[in-house]
Amino acid sequence: MRVIEVARFGGPEVLTLTEAPDPSPGTGEVVVETAYANVLRIDTAIRAGRAGQWFPVQPPYRPGSGVSGTVSAVGPGVDPAWAGRRVVARTGPVGGYLDRAPVPVDDVLAVPAAVSLRDAAALLTDGATAFAVLDLAGVRPGDRVLVTAAAGGAGALLVQAARAAGARVVAAARGTAKGDALRRLGVTGVVDYAAPDWTDRVRAVLGGVDVLLDGAGGAYGRAAHDLVAPGGRVCAYGAPAGGFAVPAPASARARGIAVTGIGALQAAGPQTRRAHLLAALDAVAAGRVTPLVGRTFPLDRAADAHRAVEERAAVGKILLTP
Repeated sequence: MRVIEVARFGGPEVLTLTEAPDPSPGTGEVVVETAYANVLRIDTAIRAGRAGQWFPVQPPYRPGSGVSGTVSAVGPGVDPAWAGRRVVARTGPVGGYLDRAPVPVDDVLAVPAAVSLRDAAALLTDGATAFAVLDLAGVRPGDRVLVTAAAGGAGALLVQAARAAGARVVAAARGTAKGDALRRLGVTGVVDYAAPDWTDRVRAVLGGVDVLLDGAGGAYGRAAHDLVAPGGRVCAYGAPAGGFAVPAPASARARGIAVTGIGALQAAGPQTRRAHLLAALDAVAAGRVTPLVGRTFPLDRAADAHRAVEERAAVGKILLTP
């Protein structure tokens, strides 16, 4: 089979397509024939050697964390009924940029008939994250919600799910293409970070923010904090703009703002993450949300996929497919 490997830290060019023996499922395992592979921003940081404090990965290693596809083989102790089923799964140390992945059957979820394998792969991390953020923030009907990094994989899901919950939603992103994609999701308003008065434009639409779902961090996240009304809620879950941004504790207390961050998401156990992924799959199956997939690259262009992530030009989720 084909697999992407990383022999040394560096730029996207270190992602190398190699041949490896086809895997056989061990006890309690299945082999998933990959249809789509999940690509994450953290994958690019690990590859570049910038994520050692969070992920102690050393080359050589196989990048990627999950796939969607069809079960092509089952190992001892696994119900034979899994064979041929469409599934989504986290792949662990075997990597995710590969043709076939051996995975413990306990880490596999069946994909509902109404959900495509492309959408299932897009939900694997971003769907679980988005629905965990919704739980933490407690979005309610009538809430005024601001979503930053709204054109990313998780952000686009949050925009739709918050709207489905009855909230008024303003989506913040950078660039015309991202803004156009977000308008098609039916949000109350869209603002562009490129405008120096973007926070004033949020105020003009919402008047104030009851819930800030901050997937951007950095200066954008800090500017958004000033929009949160007394008694509001903030969940800071992303940091592509330059580090996680949360209000200063004293300021948050003075304004009665409840703050949760990435730590709360990371503390969730595997069963909680599984439940949030199931909720995301169910929401797509019911038509409440649709993953925003911007580009799909073939496996042998994994380097181009990483460049697209790092350039932050793509709208929505980026996936690989064999």
